[in-house]
Amino acid sequence: MFTLETFNLFLIVMAAIALVVFIALYFVEAGYGYLFNPKFGFPIPNKIAWVLMESPVFIAMCIMWAMSEVRFEAAPLVLFLIFQTHYFQRSFIFPMLLRGNSKMPVGIMIMGMVFNTLNALMQGGWIFYLAPQQGYYDDWFSKPYIYIGAVIFLFGFITNLHSDYIIRHLRKPGDTKHYIPKGGMFRYVSSANYFGEFMEWVGFAIASWSWAGAVFAWWTFANLAPRAGSLYKRYEKEFGEEFTSLGRKRIIPFIY
Repeated sequence: MFTLETFNLFLIVMAAIALVVFIALYFVEAGYGYLFNPKFGFPIPNKIAWVLMESPVFIAMCIMWAMSEVRFEAAPLVLFLIFQTHYFQRSFIFPMLLRGNSKMPVGIMIMGMVFNTLNALMQGGWIFYLAPQQGYYDDWFSKPYIYIGAVIFLFGFITNLHSDYIIRHLRKPGDTKHYIPKGGMFRYVSSANYFGEFMEWVGFAIASWSWAGAVFAWWTFANLAPRAGSLYKRYEKEFGEEFTSLGRKRIIPFIY
């Protein structure tokens, strides 16, 4: 599928693109959700857009797993299940829980689909094909990183779910006002859901102990940190001292 040299070049290119995205998003807001902007294309109902955007990585990973000769070996199977836990929830459960009639620009959805497909190649290419060739899984469960990474992933996953729950229940049916999320990790950051997602992929990077996982964690930060900054500014503008007096950071508690 990949040679190691080609795969490493792929990772370098993906990491470099993430840096470009990180810088660009401080100047151009990704216009969906609270920051919706029609200049990114005609709007699609949120439920449909989220399924179409997130499901490619879930499906592609399933195909790569099924085609792999190591699909039932313990280490790659555990990493596969950790990864797919997030994307099953994000692709098929999260969209069905969304409330209201919000929409997503088609351009944002397509960009998400492209990245998710490339990410499946990054993670699946390493877990199922290149790592076994390198003898990477020898004595895997005697090493600490799978356990440390799994715990961090679980913390992030629970934080993400709880934060999404808080956001969904800010409004009563028919209400269109904006509110400041409170409770959970929102005590410390204004984008607790993004903090949770970032922790998930930091945990996965540690659990997989791979450059592929590290590049994905970097991509997550590069995408979400500028957006968290934009949301912070929007909260400041809309709520003023009511928001700033809470003393929250943007995405990383006590740091940023």
